[in-house]
Amino acid sequence: MGKQDIEIARAVTLKPIHGVAETLGLSAADIEPYGSVKAKIRWDAIARAGDRPDGLLVLVTAMTPTPAGEGKTTITIALADGLRRLGKRAVVALREPSLGPVFGAKGVGTGGGHAQVAPMEDINLHFTGDLHAVATAHNLLAAMLDNHLAHGNALGLDPRRILWKRVIDMNDRALRNVVLGLGGPAHGVPRESGFELTVASEVMAILCLARDVHDFRARVERVIVSETADGEPVSARALKAAGAMTVLVKDALEPNLVQTLEGTPAFVHGGPFGNIAHGCNSLIATRLGMKLAEVLVTECGFATELGMEKFLDIKCRASGLVPAVAVIVATVRALKLHGGVEVKDLGAENVEAVRLGSDNLAKHVENVRLFGLTPVVALNHFAGDTDAEVAAVLDACRALGVRAEVSRGWALGGAGTTDLARAVLDAAARADRAAFRYLYPDDLPLVKKIETIATAMYGADGVTVAPGAAAKLARWEELGYGRLPVCMAKTQNSLSDDPKKRGRPRGFTVTVRDVELSAGAGFVVAYAGDILTLPGLPKTPGAESIDIDADGNVTGLF
Repeated sequence: MGKQDIEIARAVTLKPIHGVAETLGLSAADIEPYGSVKAKIRWDAIARAGDRPDGLLVLVTAMTPTPAGEGKTTITIALADGLRRLGKRAVVALREPSLGPVFGAKGVGTGGGHAQVAPMEDINLHFTGDLHAVATAHNLLAAMLDNHLAHGNALGLDPRRILWKRVIDMNDRALRNVVLGLGGPAHGVPRESGFELTVASEVMAILCLARDVHDFRARVERVIVSETADGEPVSARALKAAGAMTVLVKDALEPNLVQTLEGTPAFVHGGPFGNIAHGCNSLIATRLGMKLAEVLVTECGFATELGMEKFLDIKCRASGLVPAVAVIVATVRALKLHGGVEVKDLGAENVEAVRLGSDNLAKHVENVRLFGLTPVVALNHFAGDTDAEVAAVLDACRALGVRAEVSRGWALGGAGTTDLARAVLDAAARADRAAFRYLYPDDLPLVKKIETIATAMYGADGVTVAPGAAAKLARWEELGYGRLPVCMAKTQNSLSDDPKKRGRPRGFTVTVRDVELSAGAGFVVAYAGDILTLPGLPKTPGAESIDIDADGNVTGLF
Protein backbone atom coordinates (compact mmCIF):
# COMPACT_ATOMS: atom_id res chain seq x y z
CA MET A 1 0.00 0.00 0.00
CA GLY A 2 1.34 3.46 -0.90
CA LYS A 3 1.85 6.32 1.49
CA GLN A 4 -1.16 8.30 2.67
CA ASP A 5 -1.40 11.96 1.74
CA ILE A 6 -0.59 13.05 5.26
CA GLU A 7 2.58 10.91 5.24
CA ILE A 8 3.72 12.41 1.93
CA ALA A 9 3.06 15.92 3.21
CA ARG A 10 4.85 15.32 6.50
CA ALA A 11 7.98 14.09 4.69
CA VAL A 12 8.46 17.51 2.99
CA THR A 13 10.42 20.26 4.70
CA LEU A 14 8.42 23.42 4.13
CA LYS A 15 9.96 26.80 3.45
CA PRO A 16 9.65 29.43 6.19
CA ILE A 17 6.59 31.53 5.36
CA HIS A 18 8.76 34.66 5.08
CA GLY A 19 10.61 32.99 2.21
CA VAL A 20 7.36 32.15 0.44
CA ALA A 21 6.24 35.76 0.84
CA GLU A 22 9.51 37.01 -0.63
CA THR A 23 8.88 35.08 -3.86
CA LEU A 24 5.77 37.28 -4.23
CA GLY A 25 7.68 40.49 -3.58
CA LEU A 26 6.32 40.78 -0.04
CA SER A 27 8.46 41.71 2.96
CA ALA A 28 8.31 40.41 6.53
CA ALA A 29 6.33 43.54 7.44
CA ASP A 30 3.66 42.63 4.84
CA ILE A 31 2.59 39.42 6.57
CA GLU A 32 1.23 38.39 9.95
CA PRO A 33 2.76 34.96 10.67
CA TYR A 34 0.70 32.23 12.31
CA GLY A 35 3.62 30.08 13.34
CA SER A 36 6.45 29.45 10.89
CA VAL A 37 4.63 28.12 7.78
CA LYS A 38 1.39 30.06 7.47
CA ALA A 39 0.50 33.74 7.57
CA LYS A 40 -2.05 36.38 6.70
CA ILE A 41 -1.39 39.19 4.24
CA ARG A 42 -1.78 42.63 5.79
CA TRP A 43 -4.07 45.24 4.25
CA ASP A 44 -1.24 47.67 3.51
CA ALA A 45 0.41 45.08 1.27
CA ILE A 46 -2.90 44.32 -0.44
CA ALA A 47 -3.45 48.01 -1.14
CA ARG A 48 0.05 48.48 -2.64
CA ALA A 49 -0.39 45.46 -4.89
CA GLY A 50 -3.49 47.09 -6.42
CA ASP A 51 -1.34 49.23 -8.71
CA ARG A 52 0.21 46.22 -10.43
CA PRO A 53 -1.10 44.75 -13.71
CA ASP A 54 -3.21 41.60 -13.59
CA GLY A 55 -1.77 38.21 -14.36
CA LEU A 56 -3.69 35.50 -16.21
CA LEU A 57 -6.65 33.91 -14.43
CA VAL A 58 -6.95 30.16 -15.00
CA LEU A 59 -10.16 28.54 -13.73
CA VAL A 60 -10.22 24.83 -12.91
CA THR A 61 -13.57 23.04 -13.02
CA ALA A 62 -14.61 19.43 -13.66
CA MET A 63 -17.03 16.95 -15.11
CA THR A 64 -19.84 15.68 -12.88
CA PRO A 65 -18.40 14.27 -9.62
CA THR A 66 -18.67 10.60 -8.71
CA PRO A 67 -17.91 8.51 -5.61
CA ALA A 68 -14.60 7.59 -7.25
CA GLY A 69 -13.29 11.17 -6.85
CA GLU A 70 -11.98 13.36 -9.65
CA GLY A 71 -9.04 15.12 -7.95
CA LYS A 72 -9.91 18.67 -9.01
CA THR A 73 -7.97 20.26 -6.15
CA THR A 74 -5.01 17.98 -6.84
CA ILE A 75 -4.95 19.07 -10.49
CA THR A 76 -5.30 22.74 -9.52
CA ILE A 77 -2.28 22.54 -7.24
CA ALA A 78 -0.20 20.44 -9.61
CA LEU A 79 -0.97 22.81 -12.50
CA ALA A 80 0.38 25.77 -10.53
CA ASP A 81 3.49 23.72 -9.70
CA GLY A 82 3.82 22.75 -13.37
CA LEU A 83 3.61 26.37 -14.47
CA ARG A 84 6.42 27.27 -12.08
CA ARG A 85 8.53 24.49 -13.57
CA LEU A 86 8.05 26.22 -16.93
CA GLY A 87 9.44 29.42 -15.42
CA LYS A 88 6.15 31.17 -14.78
CA ARG A 89 5.51 33.07 -11.55
CA ALA A 90 2.41 31.12 -10.55
CA VAL A 91 0.13 31.22 -7.51
CA VAL A 92 -2.71 28.88 -6.56
CA ALA A 93 -5.88 30.10 -4.82
CA LEU A 94 -8.18 27.62 -3.04
CA ARG A 95 -11.05 27.53 -0.57
CA GLU A 96 -10.60 26.57 3.08
CA PRO A 97 -11.88 23.08 3.97
CA SER A 98 -14.87 22.73 6.29
CA LEU A 99 -14.65 20.49 9.34
CA GLY A 100 -17.99 18.95 8.31
CA PRO A 101 -16.65 17.14 5.22
CA VAL A 102 -13.23 16.49 6.83
CA PHE A 103 -14.86 14.49 9.64
CA GLY A 104 -17.67 13.25 7.40
CA ALA A 105 -17.40 11.64 3.99
CA LYS A 106 -15.58 13.95 1.59
CA GLY A 107 -12.20 13.94 3.30
CA VAL A 108 -9.58 16.66 3.21
CA GLY A 109 -9.51 19.69 0.92
CA THR A 110 -5.79 20.16 0.37
CA GLY A 111 -5.12 18.04 -2.70
CA GLY A 112 -3.46 14.64 -2.75
CA GLY A 113 -0.23 12.74 -3.28
CA HIS A 114 2.61 15.04 -4.34
CA ALA A 115 0.21 17.86 -5.23
CA GLN A 116 -0.85 19.27 -1.89
CA VAL A 117 -0.95 22.57 -0.06
CA ALA A 118 0.63 22.54 3.37
CA PRO A 119 0.63 22.45 6.37
CA MET A 120 -1.97 19.83 5.56
CA GLU A 121 -3.20 19.14 9.10
CA ASP A 122 -3.54 22.81 10.00
CA ILE A 123 -5.43 23.79 6.84
CA ASN A 124 -7.91 20.93 7.23
CA LEU A 125 -8.56 21.54 10.91
CA HIS A 126 -8.61 24.97 12.60
CA PHE A 127 -6.10 26.74 10.30
CA THR A 128 -6.08 30.48 11.18
CA GLY A 129 -9.57 30.45 12.70
CA ASP A 130 -11.40 32.03 9.76
CA LEU A 131 -14.35 29.63 9.81
CA HIS A 132 -14.75 30.06 13.56
CA ALA A 133 -14.81 33.84 13.10
CA VAL A 134 -17.51 33.52 10.43
CA ALA A 135 -19.60 31.24 12.65
CA THR A 136 -19.25 33.60 15.62
CA ALA A 137 -20.26 36.65 13.58
CA HIS A 138 -23.23 34.78 12.10
CA ASN A 139 -24.38 33.53 15.50
CA LEU A 140 -23.93 36.97 17.07
CA LEU A 141 -26.57 38.27 14.64
CA ALA A 142 -28.84 35.35 15.61
CA ALA A 143 -28.33 36.11 19.31
CA MET A 144 -29.07 39.82 18.81
CA LEU A 145 -32.20 38.92 16.88
CA ASP A 146 -33.53 36.67 19.66
CA ASN A 147 -32.51 39.27 22.23
CA HIS A 148 -34.59 41.83 20.34
CA LEU A 149 -37.61 39.51 20.51
CA ALA A 150 -37.11 39.01 24.25
CA HIS A 151 -36.96 42.75 24.96
CA GLY A 152 -40.22 43.88 23.45
CA ASN A 153 -39.74 43.34 19.70
CA ALA A 154 -39.90 47.05 18.79
CA LEU A 155 -39.30 46.20 15.10
CA GLY A 156 -42.39 44.00 14.98
CA LEU A 157 -40.57 40.86 13.84
CA ASP A 158 -42.89 37.93 13.16
CA PRO A 159 -41.42 34.90 15.03
CA ARG A 160 -42.92 32.69 12.31
CA ARG A 161 -41.04 34.56 9.59
CA ILE A 162 -37.53 34.74 11.00
CA LEU A 163 -35.09 33.71 8.27
CA TRP A 164 -31.73 33.78 10.07
CA LYS A 165 -30.70 30.39 11.48
CA ARG A 166 -27.59 29.57 13.47
CA VAL A 167 -24.54 27.79 12.00
CA ILE A 168 -22.04 25.15 13.05
CA ASP A 169 -18.98 23.83 11.20
CA MET A 170 -19.91 20.18 11.62
CA ASN A 171 -22.26 17.78 9.85
CA ASP A 172 -25.03 17.17 12.39
CA ARG A 173 -28.49 16.21 11.12
CA ALA A 174 -29.99 16.48 14.66
CA LEU A 175 -29.64 20.27 14.47
CA ARG A 176 -31.45 20.83 11.18
CA ASN A 177 -34.70 21.62 13.01
CA VAL A 178 -34.78 22.90 16.59
CA VAL A 179 -37.10 24.79 18.94
CA LEU A 180 -35.66 27.82 20.73
CA GLY A 181 -36.70 29.82 23.77
CA LEU A 182 -38.28 27.09 25.90
CA GLY A 183 -38.35 27.40 29.68
CA GLY A 184 -40.50 30.47 30.24
CA PRO A 185 -40.21 34.24 29.63
CA ALA A 186 -36.74 34.48 31.16
CA HIS A 187 -35.34 32.23 28.43
CA GLY A 188 -36.64 33.99 25.33
CA VAL A 189 -39.50 33.71 22.86
CA PRO A 190 -40.31 30.15 21.76
CA ARG A 191 -40.00 29.60 18.02
CA GLU A 192 -38.88 27.05 15.49
CA SER A 193 -35.49 27.41 13.84
CA GLY A 194 -32.48 25.31 12.85
CA PHE A 195 -28.79 25.23 12.03
CA GLU A 196 -26.87 25.38 8.76
CA LEU A 197 -23.26 24.51 7.98
CA THR A 198 -20.89 27.44 8.50
CA VAL A 199 -19.82 27.33 4.86
CA ALA A 200 -23.47 27.75 3.84
CA SER A 201 -23.70 30.97 5.86
CA GLU A 202 -24.42 34.21 4.03
CA VAL A 203 -21.63 35.72 6.14
CA MET A 204 -19.20 33.31 4.45
CA ALA A 205 -20.59 34.25 1.04
CA ILE A 206 -20.15 37.92 1.88
CA LEU A 207 -16.58 37.37 3.07
CA CYS A 208 -15.77 35.75 -0.26
CA LEU A 209 -17.38 38.49 -2.39
CA ALA A 210 -16.43 41.59 -0.38
CA ARG A 211 -13.74 43.94 -1.74
CA ASP A 212 -12.51 44.97 1.71
CA VAL A 213 -13.57 45.47 5.34
CA HIS A 214 -15.83 48.41 4.53
CA ASP A 215 -17.59 46.56 1.72
CA PHE A 216 -18.06 43.61 4.06
CA ARG A 217 -19.77 45.84 6.63
CA ALA A 218 -22.01 47.45 4.03
CA ARG A 219 -23.06 44.04 2.72
CA VAL A 220 -23.80 42.71 6.21
CA GLU A 221 -26.12 45.65 6.83
CA ARG A 222 -28.17 44.55 3.81
CA VAL A 223 -28.70 41.00 5.10
CA ILE A 224 -32.41 40.22 5.50
CA VAL A 225 -32.98 38.45 8.83
CA SER A 226 -36.76 38.43 9.17
CA GLU A 227 -40.09 39.78 8.03
CA THR A 228 -42.78 41.60 9.93
CA ALA A 229 -46.34 40.32 10.17
CA ASP A 230 -47.10 42.43 7.09
CA GLY A 231 -44.31 40.75 5.13
CA GLU A 232 -41.91 43.69 5.21
CA PRO A 233 -38.23 42.67 5.22
CA VAL A 234 -36.05 43.55 8.21
CA SER A 235 -32.27 43.84 7.76
CA ALA A 236 -29.26 43.46 10.04
CA ARG A 237 -28.95 47.24 9.87
CA ALA A 238 -32.12 47.55 11.93
CA LEU A 239 -30.60 45.34 14.64
CA LYS A 240 -27.38 47.42 14.66
CA ALA A 241 -25.29 44.26 14.35
CA ALA A 242 -23.04 44.99 11.36
CA GLY A 243 -20.29 46.82 13.24
CA ALA A 244 -19.70 44.09 15.81
CA MET A 245 -19.91 41.38 13.16
CA THR A 246 -17.26 43.16 11.10
CA VAL A 247 -14.97 43.42 14.11
CA LEU A 248 -15.23 39.67 14.58
CA VAL A 249 -14.14 38.91 11.00
CA LYS A 250 -11.71 41.77 10.30
CA ASP A 251 -8.69 39.46 10.61
CA ALA A 252 -10.49 36.63 8.81
CA LEU A 253 -10.89 38.93 5.80
CA GLU A 254 -7.11 38.97 5.29
CA PRO A 255 -6.00 36.20 2.87
CA ASN A 256 -4.06 33.22 4.22
CA LEU A 257 -0.68 32.48 2.65
CA VAL A 258 0.70 28.94 2.64
CA GLN A 259 2.60 26.85 0.04
CA THR A 260 2.43 23.70 -2.04
CA LEU A 261 4.76 20.81 -1.33
CA GLU A 262 6.97 22.26 -4.09
CA GLY A 263 7.00 25.73 -2.54
CA THR A 264 4.52 27.42 -4.88
CA PRO A 265 2.74 30.25 -3.03
CA ALA A 266 -0.86 29.40 -2.21
CA PHE A 267 -3.74 31.54 -0.96
CA VAL A 268 -6.27 29.42 0.95
CA HIS A 269 -9.10 31.73 1.92
CA GLY A 270 -12.86 31.47 2.33
CA GLY A 271 -14.93 28.32 1.95
CA PRO A 272 -18.51 28.56 0.65
CA PHE A 273 -19.95 25.24 -0.54
CA GLY A 274 -20.27 24.77 -4.29
CA ASN A 275 -23.61 22.93 -4.23
CA ILE A 276 -25.29 25.25 -1.69
CA ALA A 277 -23.44 28.57 -1.97
CA HIS A 278 -21.32 30.04 -4.77
CA GLY A 279 -18.33 27.76 -4.15
CA CYS A 280 -15.42 30.15 -4.80
CA ASN A 281 -12.46 31.29 -2.72
CA SER A 282 -12.40 34.95 -1.69
CA LEU A 283 -12.38 37.72 -4.25
CA ILE A 284 -9.75 39.48 -2.13
CA ALA A 285 -7.38 36.51 -2.47
CA THR A 286 -8.11 36.04 -6.17
CA ARG A 287 -7.41 39.68 -6.98
CA LEU A 288 -4.27 39.73 -4.85
CA GLY A 289 -2.96 36.58 -6.52
CA MET A 290 -3.52 38.08 -9.97
CA LYS A 291 -1.56 41.17 -8.93
CA LEU A 292 1.36 39.22 -7.48
CA ALA A 293 1.67 36.48 -10.13
CA GLU A 294 1.92 36.01 -13.87
CA VAL A 295 -0.66 33.22 -13.62
CA LEU A 296 -3.22 32.61 -10.88
CA VAL A 297 -4.76 29.12 -10.86
CA THR A 298 -8.00 28.80 -8.92
CA GLU A 299 -10.76 26.23 -8.69
CA CYS A 300 -14.52 26.46 -8.28
CA GLY A 301 -16.83 24.05 -6.52
CA PHE A 302 -17.83 20.82 -8.23
CA ALA A 303 -18.57 20.82 -11.98
CA THR A 304 -19.21 23.40 -14.71
CA GLU A 305 -22.97 23.65 -14.18
CA LEU A 306 -22.52 24.42 -10.46
CA GLY A 307 -19.24 26.00 -9.34
CA MET A 308 -18.12 27.32 -12.72
CA GLU A 309 -21.47 28.87 -13.55
CA LYS A 310 -21.53 30.60 -10.16
CA PHE A 311 -17.91 31.74 -10.47
CA LEU A 312 -18.70 33.37 -13.80
CA ASP A 313 -22.25 34.64 -13.26
CA ILE A 314 -21.81 35.72 -9.62
CA LYS A 315 -18.13 36.30 -8.78
CA CYS A 316 -17.03 37.62 -12.16
CA ARG A 317 -20.19 39.71 -12.52
CA ALA A 318 -19.48 41.32 -9.12
CA SER A 319 -15.80 41.95 -9.84
CA GLY A 320 -15.23 42.26 -13.58
CA LEU A 321 -12.81 39.32 -13.60
CA VAL A 322 -12.48 37.30 -16.83
CA PRO A 323 -10.71 33.91 -16.89
CA ALA A 324 -8.26 33.31 -19.71
CA VAL A 325 -9.04 29.60 -19.93
CA ALA A 326 -11.13 26.95 -18.16
CA VAL A 327 -9.59 23.56 -17.34
CA ILE A 328 -12.05 20.66 -17.07
CA VAL A 329 -10.81 17.81 -14.87
CA ALA A 330 -11.87 14.34 -15.99
CA THR A 331 -10.93 10.81 -14.99
CA VAL A 332 -11.26 7.43 -16.65
CA ARG A 333 -13.01 6.16 -13.52
CA ALA A 334 -15.64 8.91 -13.59
CA LEU A 335 -16.25 8.40 -17.28
CA LYS A 336 -16.81 4.68 -16.70
CA LEU A 337 -19.27 5.41 -13.89
CA HIS A 338 -21.18 7.83 -16.12
CA GLY A 339 -21.04 5.15 -18.80
CA GLY A 340 -22.96 2.70 -16.62
CA VAL A 341 -20.25 0.87 -14.67
CA GLU A 342 -20.78 0.31 -10.94
CA VAL A 343 -18.12 1.31 -8.39
CA LYS A 344 -17.26 -2.32 -7.60
CA ASP A 345 -16.39 -2.96 -11.27
CA LEU A 346 -14.14 0.06 -11.86
CA GLY A 347 -10.98 -2.04 -11.76
CA ALA A 348 -11.86 -3.86 -14.99
CA GLU A 349 -11.00 -2.30 -18.36
CA ASN A 350 -14.12 -1.03 -20.13
CA VAL A 351 -13.38 1.14 -23.15
CA GLU A 352 -17.00 1.19 -24.27
CA ALA A 353 -18.13 2.60 -20.92
CA VAL A 354 -15.49 5.31 -21.24
CA ARG A 355 -16.91 6.23 -24.65
CA LEU A 356 -20.48 6.29 -23.32
CA GLY A 357 -19.45 8.34 -20.29
CA SER A 358 -17.77 10.89 -22.52
CA ASP A 359 -21.25 12.26 -23.21
CA ASN A 360 -21.10 13.78 -19.73
CA LEU A 361 -17.73 15.37 -20.47
CA ALA A 362 -19.07 16.70 -23.76
CA LYS A 363 -21.78 18.62 -21.92
CA HIS A 364 -19.19 20.26 -19.66
CA VAL A 365 -17.10 21.26 -22.67
CA GLU A 366 -20.25 22.76 -24.15
CA ASN A 367 -20.93 24.64 -20.91
CA VAL A 368 -17.50 26.27 -20.93
CA ARG A 369 -18.02 27.41 -24.51
CA LEU A 370 -21.42 28.90 -23.64
CA PHE A 371 -19.50 31.60 -21.76
CA GLY A 372 -17.14 32.25 -24.67
CA LEU A 373 -14.21 30.61 -22.86
CA THR A 374 -11.67 28.15 -24.23
CA PRO A 375 -11.76 24.71 -22.54
CA VAL A 376 -8.77 22.44 -21.92
CA VAL A 377 -9.34 18.93 -20.54
CA ALA A 378 -7.02 17.59 -17.83
CA LEU A 379 -7.23 13.81 -17.65
CA ASN A 380 -6.25 13.00 -14.07
CA HIS A 381 -4.37 9.72 -14.38
CA PHE A 382 -4.90 6.89 -11.89
CA ALA A 383 -2.71 3.80 -11.58
CA GLY A 384 -5.46 1.46 -12.79
CA ASP A 385 -6.16 3.34 -16.02
CA THR A 386 -5.31 1.28 -19.10
CA ASP A 387 -3.70 2.65 -22.26
CA ALA A 388 -6.83 1.81 -24.26
CA GLU A 389 -9.07 3.70 -21.83
CA VAL A 390 -6.80 6.75 -21.85
CA ALA A 391 -6.73 6.66 -25.65
CA ALA A 392 -10.53 6.56 -25.72
CA VAL A 393 -10.70 9.74 -23.62
CA LEU A 394 -8.20 11.55 -25.82
CA ASP A 395 -10.10 10.43 -28.94
CA ALA A 396 -13.36 11.74 -27.49
CA CYS A 397 -11.73 15.10 -26.76
CA ARG A 398 -10.35 15.34 -30.28
CA ALA A 399 -13.83 14.70 -31.62
CA LEU A 400 -15.08 17.57 -29.46
CA GLY A 401 -12.34 19.84 -30.80
CA VAL A 402 -10.85 20.36 -27.34
CA ARG A 403 -7.22 19.87 -26.36
CA ALA A 404 -6.62 17.27 -23.65
CA GLU A 405 -3.51 16.36 -21.69
CA VAL A 406 -2.86 13.51 -19.27
CA SER A 407 -1.91 14.78 -15.81
CA ARG A 408 0.11 12.76 -13.31
CA GLY A 409 0.13 15.40 -10.60
CA TRP A 410 -0.78 13.02 -7.79
CA ALA A 411 2.24 10.80 -8.47
CA LEU A 412 4.74 13.35 -9.77
CA GLY A 413 3.57 16.78 -8.64
CA GLY A 414 4.44 19.63 -11.00
CA ALA A 415 6.64 17.35 -13.10
CA GLY A 416 3.51 15.41 -14.06
CA THR A 417 1.61 18.46 -15.28
CA THR A 418 4.07 20.38 -17.49
CA ASP A 419 2.29 19.23 -20.67
CA LEU A 420 -0.99 20.44 -19.20
CA ALA A 421 0.65 23.72 -18.20
CA ARG A 422 1.91 24.26 -21.76
CA ALA A 423 -1.57 23.53 -23.13
CA VAL A 424 -3.10 26.06 -20.73
CA LEU A 425 -0.58 28.76 -21.66
CA ASP A 426 -1.14 28.09 -25.35
CA ALA A 427 -4.93 28.28 -24.96
CA ALA A 428 -4.64 31.48 -22.93
CA ALA A 429 -2.42 33.07 -25.59
CA ARG A 430 -5.03 32.34 -28.27
CA ALA A 431 -8.09 33.22 -26.18
CA ASP A 432 -10.29 36.13 -27.17
CA ARG A 433 -11.10 37.88 -23.87
CA ALA A 434 -13.74 39.96 -25.63
CA ALA A 435 -15.70 36.79 -26.39
CA PHE A 436 -16.50 36.24 -22.70
CA ARG A 437 -20.18 36.63 -21.85
CA TYR A 438 -22.47 35.95 -18.92
CA LEU A 439 -25.19 33.35 -19.22
CA TYR A 440 -27.99 35.90 -18.75
CA PRO A 441 -28.40 39.70 -18.50
CA ASP A 442 -29.04 41.50 -15.19
CA ASP A 443 -32.49 42.65 -16.22
CA LEU A 444 -33.86 39.18 -17.01
CA PRO A 445 -36.67 38.24 -14.55
CA LEU A 446 -35.53 35.95 -11.72
CA VAL A 447 -37.65 33.01 -12.90
CA LYS A 448 -36.16 33.35 -16.38
CA LYS A 449 -32.66 33.37 -14.93
CA ILE A 450 -33.42 30.09 -13.17
CA GLU A 451 -34.85 28.65 -16.38
CA THR A 452 -31.81 29.78 -18.37
CA ILE A 453 -29.39 28.09 -15.99
CA ALA A 454 -31.40 24.87 -15.95
CA THR A 455 -31.92 24.60 -19.70
CA ALA A 456 -28.54 25.88 -20.87
CA MET A 457 -26.22 24.42 -18.21
CA TYR A 458 -28.06 21.29 -17.09
CA GLY A 459 -29.76 20.42 -20.37
CA ALA A 460 -33.22 20.43 -18.77
CA ASP A 461 -36.39 20.78 -20.81
CA GLY A 462 -37.72 23.35 -18.36
CA VAL A 463 -38.29 24.30 -14.73
CA THR A 464 -41.16 23.82 -12.31
CA VAL A 465 -41.18 26.49 -9.61
CA ALA A 466 -43.28 25.81 -6.51
CA PRO A 467 -46.05 28.41 -6.05
CA GLY A 468 -44.59 29.68 -2.78
CA ALA A 469 -41.18 30.13 -4.38
CA ALA A 470 -42.68 31.91 -7.38
CA ALA A 471 -44.52 34.30 -5.06
CA LYS A 472 -41.29 35.12 -3.24
CA LEU A 473 -39.48 35.83 -6.50
CA ALA A 474 -42.22 38.17 -7.64
CA ARG A 475 -42.19 39.94 -4.29
CA TRP A 476 -38.41 40.43 -4.38
CA GLU A 477 -38.63 41.93 -7.83
CA GLU A 478 -41.17 44.41 -6.49
CA LEU A 479 -38.69 45.31 -3.71
CA GLY A 480 -35.89 46.00 -6.21
CA TYR A 481 -33.91 42.74 -6.05
CA GLY A 482 -34.76 41.57 -9.56
CA ARG A 483 -31.32 42.39 -11.03
CA LEU A 484 -29.50 40.03 -8.68
CA PRO A 485 -27.91 36.87 -10.11
CA VAL A 486 -29.16 33.43 -9.10
CA CYS A 487 -27.20 30.92 -7.01
CA MET A 488 -28.58 27.45 -7.73
CA ALA A 489 -28.45 24.93 -4.89
CA LYS A 490 -28.72 21.38 -6.21
CA THR A 491 -27.05 18.00 -6.09
CA GLN A 492 -23.50 17.88 -7.40
CA ASN A 493 -23.85 14.22 -8.42
CA SER A 494 -25.86 14.81 -11.58
CA LEU A 495 -26.38 17.42 -14.25
CA SER A 496 -30.05 17.17 -13.23
CA ASP A 497 -31.58 17.70 -9.78
CA ASP A 498 -31.77 13.91 -9.27
CA PRO A 499 -28.47 12.49 -7.93
CA LYS A 500 -29.25 9.08 -9.42
CA LYS A 501 -29.21 10.34 -13.02
CA ARG A 502 -25.66 9.76 -14.27
CA GLY A 503 -24.18 10.54 -17.65
CA ARG A 504 -25.89 13.29 -19.62
CA PRO A 505 -29.58 13.17 -18.64
CA ARG A 506 -32.17 14.21 -21.19
CA GLY A 507 -35.91 14.75 -21.09
CA PHE A 508 -36.08 16.05 -17.51
CA THR A 509 -37.33 19.13 -15.71
CA VAL A 510 -35.82 20.82 -12.66
CA THR A 511 -38.05 21.43 -9.65
CA VAL A 512 -37.34 24.53 -7.57
CA ARG A 513 -39.01 23.94 -4.21
CA ASP A 514 -37.88 27.10 -2.42
CA VAL A 515 -35.86 30.29 -2.83
CA GLU A 516 -33.94 32.49 -0.43
CA LEU A 517 -32.82 36.09 -0.67
CA SER A 518 -29.16 36.71 0.16
CA ALA A 519 -29.30 40.48 -0.19
CA GLY A 520 -25.95 41.01 1.53
CA ALA A 521 -24.08 38.53 -0.62
CA GLY A 522 -25.91 39.88 -3.63
CA PHE A 523 -27.73 36.88 -5.06
CA VAL A 524 -30.92 34.82 -4.87
CA VAL A 525 -30.58 31.16 -3.87
CA ALA A 526 -32.85 28.65 -5.62
CA TYR A 527 -33.16 25.22 -4.00
CA ALA A 528 -33.64 22.39 -6.49
CA GLY A 529 -34.47 18.86 -5.45
CA ASP A 530 -33.71 17.70 -1.91
CA ILE A 531 -30.51 19.64 -1.28
CA LEU A 532 -29.73 20.23 2.44
CA THR A 533 -27.88 23.13 4.07
CA LEU A 534 -26.71 20.96 7.00
CA PRO A 535 -25.50 17.52 5.89
CA GLY A 536 -25.40 14.55 8.25
CA LEU A 537 -22.51 12.23 8.97
CA PRO A 538 -22.34 8.96 6.96
CA LYS A 539 -22.69 5.54 8.57
CA THR A 540 -18.92 5.35 8.89
CA PRO A 541 -17.67 8.93 9.43
CA GLY A 542 -14.14 9.90 8.51
CA ALA A 543 -13.77 10.95 12.15
CA GLU A 544 -13.51 7.29 13.12
CA SER A 545 -10.07 7.02 11.50
CA ILE A 546 -8.64 10.34 12.75
CA ASP A 547 -6.43 10.16 15.85
CA ILE A 548 -3.18 11.32 17.39
CA ASP A 549 -0.15 9.05 17.80
CA ALA A 550 2.35 8.70 20.66
CA ASP A 551 4.52 11.46 19.17
CA GLY A 552 1.64 13.92 18.95
CA ASN A 553 1.16 13.59 15.18
CA VAL A 554 -2.30 13.69 13.64
CA THR A 555 -3.16 10.47 11.81
CA GLY A 556 -6.01 9.37 9.57
CA LEU A 557 -6.49 12.52 7.47
CA PHE A 558 -6.90 11.52 3.82
